[in-house]
Amino acid sequence: MKKYNICVIGLGYVGLPIALILSKKYNVIGFDINKTRVNQLIRKKDVTLEVESNKLKSKNIQFTSDSKKIKNCNFYIITVPTPVNKRNLPDLRSLKNASKIVGRYLKKKDTVVYESTTYPGCTEEVCVPILEKYSNLKLNNDFYCGYSPERINPGDKKHTIENISKIVSASNSVGLQIVKSIYKNVTKKKLVISKTIKVAEGAKIIENTQRDLNIALMNELSILFKKLNIDFSEVLHAANTKWNFLNFKPGLVGGHCIGVDPYYLAYKAKKINFDPKVILSGRRINENMFKYIVKQIIKKYQNLKLSHKNRKILVLGLTFKEDVPDCRNSQSIKMVKELLHNKFKVFAFDPLVKTEIPYCKIIKNFNDLERYQNFFDCILFSVPHKNFINKGFQYFKKFKKDNSLFFDIKDTFKNKSDFKL
Repeated sequence: MKKYNICVIGLGYVGLPIALILSKKYNVIGFDINKTRVNQLIRKKDVTLEVESNKLKSKNIQFTSDSKKIKNCNFYIITVPTPVNKRNLPDLRSLKNASKIVGRYLKKKDTVVYESTTYPGCTEEVCVPILEKYSNLKLNNDFYCGYSPERINPGDKKHTIENISKIVSASNSVGLQIVKSIYKNVTKKKLVISKTIKVAEGAKIIENTQRDLNIALMNELSILFKKLNIDFSEVLHAANTKWNFLNFKPGLVGGHCIGVDPYYLAYKAKKINFDPKVILSGRRINENMFKYIVKQIIKKYQNLKLSHKNRKILVLGLTFKEDVPDCRNSQSIKMVKELLHNKFKVFAFDPLVKTEIPYCKIIKNFNDLERYQNFFDCILFSVPHKNFINKGFQYFKKFKKDNSLFFDIKDTFKNKSDFKL
């Protein structure tokens, strides 16, 4: 039986868990160009909070930012970010650079598997030609390629990689057998085999596009029912009693998956002259929800005959979702900028965020927050971290002035809010 030395390229939310699982059976090189990230992992520290320190002690894994150390590997898994640029077009720079790095060391009979989310066709049309160019090898004659879409849900300790179904695909039947032999060690669930790489790419991208569209529908309905003076949370509660009702809720959609993947699919659609009306309409609704919320705050001030200019507002939560430190494509941060643009004096509190946010006053911990009792004209509860919920409504109420406003976007504290979606 062939001995596999595995290299995982990209040690973020996706790559690190895979590298650690595979290190139970194989020698693994965990490679990342981010030297700070690599040094943190060497010191047994994961700033994403996805992996505990004791799980970073595997003797079969070596973390490095030196590409020369991957040359003896023969099975490569690429898990680098695939964001969009300012025009919401796919930014494939990390994917291309990772392919170049692997291509320089690729040998005959090696296998390369991509996990990064892409549009259907990207692996074979963009990545494989780079591998071939830098290795002087030919796909299927000399090496194999596969695609296994990531399904990591940051902050979710239940649906971890070991406990979810894993889709696998490859460039030919020989490659598929190799990919299956490795990935059967990644998950306890049965592998889902896709006939082609394009099918696997398509499955991944519609998973998040479907969620984006369902949330967009709920967001639009929440706006409509507010105009009708009907409590939308009560409407949802009643509708959810039907057996086949999909229990999606309105909210802010950010992060590096749901708020990004539909743009990849729309990009591919336009490349073949297909106009994806529904996909992009959902994106437009979700991308503008932070502006809608700020407008509702200003409207509330106007109804109370209060000026919102220079009013002190506390925004609770800056990350893209609860219980993760990740601020990528955070709609809460966009909301902070919109509040500042509308002359609010903004204070922000999120103990999970360690980086500086330059355009507003940051409160770093609960002890510092205690100084601001009876200080704010408005509190905006944006991200329901567990440590916020555990504190309870009465705790945060003491930081409001008398007769000030409390906006609870997700109605976390149930009917305590002056506004909810």
